[in-house]
Amino acid sequence: MSEKPSVLFVCVHNAGRSQMAAGWLRHLAGDAVEVRSAGSAPAETVNPAAVEAMREVGIDITDQTPTLLAYETAQSSDVIVTMGCGDACPVFPGKRYEDWKLEDPAGKGVEAVRPIRDDIRDRVRQLVSELVPGRA
Repeated sequence: MSEKPSVLFVCVHNAGRSQMAAGWLRHLAGDAVEVRSAGSAPAETVNPAAVEAMREVGIDITDQTPTLLAYETAQSSDVIVTMGCGDACPVFPGKRYEDWKLEDPAGKGVEAVRPIRDDIRDRVRQLVSELVPGRA
């Protein structure tokens, strides 16, 4: 792993789970980690309930845009966290992979998204403590 590790969060639409995870990682790790997110079939916009749930905790993800997962992005990432992207997620030898089983926030209101947001926060805190000790 490089001095500044890179983490790629991948879900299907890159509109909810992966965007919230990227927001948490930017918030908790600052510039100590390169944050990336993508989707195997990206939506046009970030899920409004995810945006609102993150806004409630002081994290703004309104400037994020769902992005198609690129082979090169995955290949150059140190850690790849999948969140239900299925067979579309490439596998590269020597990469650290984590598969986070998380409920999909698509079509849910902000009240249903809050527990998902909080679960993601806890997982990202753990990841930060491993990648940048003393930062989370």
